[in-house]
Amino acid sequence: MVKIYVDAGHGGSDPGAVGNGIKEKDITLKIAKKVQAYFNEYKSVSVKMSRTGDTYPTLTQRTNEANAWGADFFLSIHINSGGGVGYEDFVYTTISDGSKTGKIRNHIHGEIMKKNGMKDRGKKKANLHVLRETAMPAVLTENGFIDSSADAAKMKSQTWINNVARGHVNGIAKAFGLKEKEEGGQGYVEIVTDSLWTYNTANWDNRAVTVKRGEVFTVIRDKFPVGAGHMYQIKSGLYITANSNYVRYYTK
Repeated sequence: MVKIYVDAGHGGSDPGAVGNGIKEKDITLKIAKKVQAYFNEYKSVSVKMSRTGDTYPTLTQRTNEANAWGADFFLSIHINSGGGVGYEDFVYTTISDGSKTGKIRNHIHGEIMKKNGMKDRGKKKANLHVLRETAMPAVLTENGFIDSSADAAKMKSQTWINNVARGHVNGIAKAFGLKEKEEGGQGYVEIVTDSLWTYNTANWDNRAVTVKRGEVFTVIRDKFPVGAGHMYQIKSGLYITANSNYVRYYTK
C-alpha cells in the first residue's frame, strides 16, 4: 500500500495569496479534493488529507501527521503570487535531481505541464517547512500566480482544476508504479480476522453488528477516509473498515 499525504496549502484564518477575486486556500483545496478522488481509480494506494474543509492545521501539525502516519510521499499544493506567471515546483535545498525525491518531482512536473496550459517556470529548491521537516520524499507545487489575470482566469475554471489535479495524480502514479483498477471489476472484501465490527454510518462510534473470518461482502462504495482511517460501504448499506489488517479487498 502506497501512502500519499495530500496537503492543501493554507486554510481557515490563513487565506494564502489573494487576487482577482479568489483566495489561494480555496483553489488549493479544490485541487486537493480532486487529487484524492482521482487516486480512487488506482489499486493499493491510501490518501490522507491535511484538511478537507476551511480549517488551518499548522505547518508542524501537517508534517507531524504525515510522519506519524508513515506516508510514502508528501504533496503540498499551493498557488503563487508576486508578479509572475506560470507553474513551478520545489524540493528541499539539499535534494539532488537524481535522488528518489528528485525523480518523483520530475514525473510530477512533466505530467502537470501536459495539463495546465501554463508557462513552465522550472524545477526549483527551497528551505520550506513542509519540505524540510517531512521524513519522506516531499514536493511543493505552485500552480500559477493568483495576481496574474491570465493565470487566475484558469483557476476559476473547474476544467482547469480537474486537469491540474489529474496531472498531479498521473505524475505520482508514474513515480510509484501505481496500477489502475480493472475496468468494471466488482470489488469485494473478505474478513481476515476472527471478528470485526460493521457500522451503521460512516462513523467509528456507530457500531452495527459483528462479522466473522471468511465472510465476503460486495463493496458498493470504494475506500474513503473516515477520521484517522478508511472505510468501505458494503451492499447491505453498512460500513466496514478498509484496514488491510482486518479485510482483504479484491476485484473480479
